[in-house]
Amino acid sequence: MSRQFNGNKLVIASHNMGKVCEIGELLAPFGVETISAGALGLPEPIEDGLTFIANAEIKALAAALASGLPSLADDSGLEVAGLDGAPGIYSARYAGESKDFSVAMGKVHDELVAKGETDKSANFTCALSLAWPDSHVESFEGKVYGTLTWPMRGEKGFGYDPIFIPTGHSVTFAEMEPADKHAMSHRANAFKQLIDACFS
Repeated sequence: MSRQFNGNKLVIASHNMGKVCEIGELLAPFGVETISAGALGLPEPIEDGLTFIANAEIKALAAALASGLPSLADDSGLEVAGLDGAPGIYSARYAGESKDFSVAMGKVHDELVAKGETDKSANFTCALSLAWPDSHVESFEGKVYGTLTWPMRGEKGFGYDPIFIPTGHSVTFAEMEPADKHAMSHRANAFKQLIDACFS
């Protein structure tokens, strides 16, 4: 039996404002006030896990213990079939210290070209971990499948959204209205599991 969240304030354990805003929008219907780890001045922990869930749990626990409030962390990334699942858990690192995802997307494209790889299938994976100050954690994982396109398309979204076309669609996540992306994304998939388990 999953632990129920019954508070009204939740720390989003991220310094990525794109993620903070997206998670805040997903939580809005539940009357939960969110505050980011960045706004609280919490340091970013070292993410040395080997899976998305391990890294999400590291971030959620660090924020919960430092803030004394329940904390929700997301660890997500792009897994490209033609690159044996890379960049995977290193998706943010592809963007470098400047966190410039146009650099990251260019790197993915260049690596596929260098390999002569024609398989453009890919998926986004999102792990969500909800941690309490007593170190209890609930974790969930969602995926969305699609193909990569080049050059980048669209101004909405964030991260790798401008090169990812979800299966069954002709536009990238960055060309979609946020509500349409939220209805099908990897984060929405994981979020539904979280809500069903901990908020219902």
